[in-house]
Amino acid sequence: MRLAYHVSDRDDAQAAKADLVERYGESDLLDADVLIALGGDGVMLDALHSVMGRKIPVFGMNFGSVGFLMNEPCVEDLITRLEQAERAEIHPLRAIVRDTRGQTFEALAINEVSLLRETRQTAKIRVSIDGKTRLEELAADGVLVATPAGSTAYNFSAHGPILPLDATLLALTPISAFRPRRWRGALLRQSSMVRFDVLEPRKRPVAVVADNKEFRDAETVTICQAPGHTLTMLFDKGRALDERILLEQFAT
Repeated sequence: MRLAYHVSDRDDAQAAKADLVERYGESDLLDADVLIALGGDGVMLDALHSVMGRKIPVFGMNFGSVGFLMNEPCVEDLITRLEQAERAEIHPLRAIVRDTRGQTFEALAINEVSLLRETRQTAKIRVSIDGKTRLEELAADGVLVATPAGSTAYNFSAHGPILPLDATLLALTPISAFRPRRWRGALLRQSSMVRFDVLEPRKRPVAVVADNKEFRDAETVTICQAPGHTLTMLFDKGRALDERILLEQFAT
């Protein structure tokens, strides 16, 4: 089995890579059967972005803090672990952002796409789903759209729902909503087209963050499932991502 590596700059992650390369060798990403990610959840997201469109599964080992998306950091019997691993398929989002200067940007997001106020001014955002306005004005620190895989991350911290990995849903979650104060978000079909229009974008500037990419001074943002993109993560037997998501809902 040909392995490539995506590694944090932490000393323990670098040492683990050296050990793995000595035991199992190293291949170029273009020739690899599996990409091994060594680090935290941020490294896993970077690794998944690096294989976008390549159909190479990613197996992570936790050398970070939370490591929700990672496996235990053990270099023993790695090939057996990979052969017995359970697979989780991830469907990323595509965000198209137009800023106040008329420039257009596009990014893919595995966890979520977030809109965040840039200044002390509350953001004001119109929310439309599949071409129909559902919320004329949301006054908040921001709003996000999360995938099932990302529902336990920023979405959960913003009091959004945790979604089972195989749910064909997206979570639409406000961030510190001021008006309407009682609105807690919505569950949307995975096929939904979400559009955010930033109201008063120069007075109340808003940034867009799609995983690790940020775009400033957004005016409109369109979000939908990215067609033709499916990512595969590998988890040790009995430690599949859907089980972790279920356990997270009963954590105290």
